[in-house]
Amino acid sequence: MTQHLTILTGASRGLGLAMAQQWLVPGQRLLTISRHPAELTAPACAELEQWSTDLAEPGPVAARLQDWLAAIDATTLASATLVNNAGVISQLAPLGSVSAADLSQALRVGLEAPTLLTAAFLRATAAWPLPRKVLLVSSGLGRRAMAGSASYCAAKAGLDHLARAVALEQAALPRGARIVSLAPGVIDTDMQVQLRGADPALFPERERFLGLHAAGQLDSPAQAAAKVLRYLARADFGAHPVADVRDA
Repeated sequence: MTQHLTILTGASRGLGLAMAQQWLVPGQRLLTISRHPAELTAPACAELEQWSTDLAEPGPVAARLQDWLAAIDATTLASATLVNNAGVISQLAPLGSVSAADLSQALRVGLEAPTLLTAAFLRATAAWPLPRKVLLVSSGLGRRAMAGSASYCAAKAGLDHLARAVALEQAALPRGARIVSLAPGVIDTDMQVQLRGADPALFPERERFLGLHAAGQLDSPAQAAAKVLRYLARADFGAHPVADVRDA
């Protein structure tokens, strides 16, 4: 049976878990990459494989992914998609008050890992005669700076520019992949709880996030996942390498 292959990072909770749940339908082959396995069950005629690994050490994960993809018979596939969703937020405080280890983890998971995984995916699938897509889950904070979260803003801005550069490279190829860095909106996840619970003396935008929650302006993970999956399925996916579901 012809399958649609999807590789998804950060699938153990929040938006990633909701996307994985919605992807697991007949005809899908899903590989998840997370620190912890997600509570997922594949239905009949769908395949699920989960890797439990730390994306703060992305080099070995990218090498493993490239080898795994190289072993696949591409003639059994209808499409291949990589979704870089994993991300962490460092301590919510001015940059000089955050430890080097905390900053390094945020940047390695949020920017280095997506870069290495995208490169591995593109290398391993370059000769595959089928549609290939890369989705980088970005944020509005990659386009609007926020005091108290410099590393997160930097990682997401990096994803946006990564998508712009890779889109130019792939457009020059006969069967280039399509890539988008997509902001998924404001979602009611553990990260939002962290933002609302931050020390206001160190994180001056705390009140804004309290207000969004109080006003009911947060999407549930399931709602946000449905929007992201609809965007991925658009015929013009990749026409704009940096996008926002709220503008779709």
